[in-house]
Formats: sequence, structure tokens, C-alpha cells
Amino acid sequence: MGENGERVAIITGGSKGIGRAIILELAEPGLQIVFNHFDPPEDGSADETVSMVEAAGAHAEYARVDVSDHGAVKEFMGGVVERHGRIDVLINNAGITRDNFLMRMKEGDWDAVLSVNLKSAFNCIQAAARTMMKQHYGRIVSIASVVGIQGNAGQANYAASKAGMIGLTRSVAKEFASRNITANVVAPGYIETEMTAILPEEVKEAYMTTIPLARAGTPEDVAGAVKFLISEEAAYITGQVIHVNGGMLMA
Repeated sequence: MGENGERVAIITGGSKGIGRAIILELAEPGLQIVFNHFDPPEDGSADETVSMVEAAGAHAEYARVDVSDHGAVKEFMGGVVERHGRIDVLINNAGITRDNFLMRMKEGDWDAVLSVNLKSAFNCIQAAARTMMKQHYGRIVSIASVVGIQGNAGQANYAASKAGMIGLTRSVAKEFASRNITANVVAPGYIETEMTAILPEEVKEAYMTTIPLARAGTPEDVAGAVKFLISEEAAYITGQVIHVNGGMLMA
């Protein structure tokens, strides 16, 4: 446990959306939450998340960190260990989209999505695992997407990043299992967030026709799966992809 007997959880991209929902699902006394964001400096979402965590009786702190920057992540994780003594949980949630059809996609949009979505997971896992391996304990959960399994027209970069995250996680699960570190993926389907709110209505309606449960998912649906995977009830689950998609994909 940490210096105050607390477990320590790091969540990337935690200021809003699914990241915030995960934080609030985990928020309880005895857990120190540390999250990053990369919102504009004038955006107050991170402070709002902290206030909501404190209202739930837990502790939270954050830093503005570009998780695609290897050196910045190493410094961020090192600061967490210096302040709190350990890292028990890592949730790789940070992600962006830069959608376009493949023949129109700019190289910069490909690189940006792969860097923020996939390289960031590598950066964070490598940095956090050094501490987890020493303490012989860790729970790693990465947020992928149904798109990483089935692909999606206009999202080649996003689909590649999420498929890569699944391969990365399964490799990590095999490498770190002997140190009592589990690594799993939660793959959401169509979830109501700021990212999906901007989709045209006809696109939203088309998605709904593919969902047997006949509703969009919520960030809280995803958060519940994450909470289970970091619990002791899931101690024998590693290298798995947990689908949270209302039946949109059954794999």
C-alpha cells in the first residue's frame, strides 16, 4: 500500500468522458487516484473531476501530460512513485480520432492517432510496470474499441491503434504474469460521449440498428467492466478482451 495505506491508481485521459466515469466508479476511501489530461490550459474539466472524486470521499490529483511523449510519461510516473510509493492500477484510456477514408488520410493524422492511442499505452505500461514488478502486484486495463476487432470505414488509423493495443496487452499479460500483474482490454462499442456526440444523426441511427440491446452504451457501462477487472475477483483473468457493446459484436 501507499504511504497512507492507500492503493494508487493512474488513469490516462481522465478529465472527461469514459476516463472520468472510470475515475468516479473507482473513487472510494483508500484509493489515491492520479490522472492525466491534455486539455487546453483554460479548460476546467480536470478540476471538476477532482471535485467529484473528493465528494465521493476519495483523493485525486492530476497533471497535464502528453502521454505520447516517452520522456514526459517517465517523469510523470516517477513523480507518482516519489509521492505515493507505489502504482497498483494503470488504466490506459487516453485517445483521439482523426477520421478520414484511407485514400484521403494525411500522414500526420495517421501518426497522431497511433501515437496518442497506441504509443501512449506502451509508454505508460513500460513506466508503471517497473514499479509493479518490484511490488509483485499490478492491474493494467487498456480501453480499446469494437473498431479494433471488426474495423470501420473511415477509421483505418483508429482501428489500427486499437487492434495494436489488444496485441500489446496480450504480450504484456504473458510477460508479466509471473509477477502477479494482470493485463486486460475493455473494448467498448457505441458509447455516448463527447466524441460520438458530433456524429451525424444518420450515422447514430445506423449504429443503433446493429445493437441487439437497442441502446447506446454509457461511460458508466464501460467503467463497471474496468472496476471488475482491477478487483481481486478478477485475479485469474489476464490477456482477455471484455466487450461492452450491447451485442453489437459477439466474439
